[in-house]
Amino acid sequence: MKSLEDLLQAAGNPVDFLRNSPSGPNVYPGVPPEYTNWRDEQQAWQKTCVLFNLSFHMADLLVEGPDATSLLSHLAINTFKNVSPERGKQFVPCSYDGHVIGDVILFNLAANKYNLVGRIPALSWIQYHAGTGKYDVKLELDERSAARKDPFNRKSYRFQIQGPNAMKVMEKVLGRRPPEVKFFHITTLSIAGKQVSALRHGMAGQPGFELYGPYAEGDAVRDAIARSGEEFGLRLVGGRAYSSNTLESGWIPSPLPAVYSGEKMKPYRQWLKEDSYEARASIGGSFVSKKIEDYYLTPWDMGYGSFIDHEHDFIGREALQKMAAGPHRKKVTLALEEGDVLRVIGSQIEKGERGKFIEFPSAVYSMHPYDKVLAGGKAAGISTWIGYSSNERRMLTIAVLEPEYAEPGTEVSLVWGEENGGTRKPTVERHKQMEIRAIVSPVPYAETARKVYADGKGWRAKTPA
Repeated sequence: MKSLEDLLQAAGNPVDFLRNSPSGPNVYPGVPPEYTNWRDEQQAWQKTCVLFNLSFHMADLLVEGPDATSLLSHLAINTFKNVSPERGKQFVPCSYDGHVIGDVILFNLAANKYNLVGRIPALSWIQYHAGTGKYDVKLELDERSAARKDPFNRKSYRFQIQGPNAMKVMEKVLGRRPPEVKFFHITTLSIAGKQVSALRHGMAGQPGFELYGPYAEGDAVRDAIARSGEEFGLRLVGGRAYSSNTLESGWIPSPLPAVYSGEKMKPYRQWLKEDSYEARASIGGSFVSKKIEDYYLTPWDMGYGSFIDHEHDFIGREALQKMAAGPHRKKVTLALEEGDVLRVIGSQIEKGERGKFIEFPSAVYSMHPYDKVLAGGKAAGISTWIGYSSNERRMLTIAVLEPEYAEPGTEVSLVWGEENGGTRKPTVERHKQMEIRAIVSPVPYAETARKVYADGKGWRAKTPA
């Protein structure tokens, strides 16, 4: 089987390889696109409560053994001093040059025993170093459904309940008040006679839990929560609404793994096979550069600058120390001007050239969207995710801007559509580029999210994680 490095050498340029990849946006298998309709499902996470089914689109990697903490600490930019059993944290690894490979959630199950959950690039990086380094560890990968022959035979179920009424639903299904649990701490609950692990969590600023346990018990747990939630307006959320949740919470879900260049990364590219996530990834959007490095993100780009613990030895430490003084781009929300959005939509029902079609609620049409943001005709940064929020009644994007353009209230414009009529991706029809004016806004965008997350940990509160 060929490696990622073989494919890149044949293509000549990583950017050309990724921009013309046929892969569309990541899918959310195992759940219907909509249980009711995506507008009401969106509004429920702000007005009542929702139950997300996260059991299928993420991979799990169990890491255990005497050297588990040593291995993970060597790969993570953030400290492991505050890691202890029954706690979770974000795990953020970087390349040797200090660019993000991915980020996942780490669950500390016991001493030197961890489960990491999220997109596969960060987990593949762990597997590579576990196999090539001198670490006494045992790994067990439970692949996401899209990469399995038996897509619905997962090791664990994973649900998330959140919203203003989430704790009322939990009280009813538990038969008692939910325990007081600190943000990103783990407790054990009993639901439908099943033992359930629960991470205190929340998305789009609303309180909730991430619940997980043996896959075979998932239906009983989900059904019990759904029944208890009926009187509190709980809605199940389908794949269409789920992918737009990040527009309000402000998390960048799809950083391009920074693995496609660099001599020190070459052995890893030779290890990654032609059927790997990285080999099948795609880039879309109006931002175009011949340098693949221009598509990489730093921890500061993603709002993770406060995570960096320079006191421990980790891959990328030296590069990040050189970057630390800045300047750094800043993550923001762009609120797109309604009239310009309607102009793009209107081009679909007018004779003549049309703009790139805008899907609702998520307008993402590649695995890794990169749109150009301008200020006064000059490059101001990139947009990384785009879609519609029924709660805010706005098209929003999560963008990374140069500091001089990142102040809330600044007027910028998003270039929507690809150059020269579009790339060869099947998700791209022939179209013309169109500019959409936008106002730089805070991240998270939702007022509730900005207030609630200030009591949490991590980039939203600007405290170490």
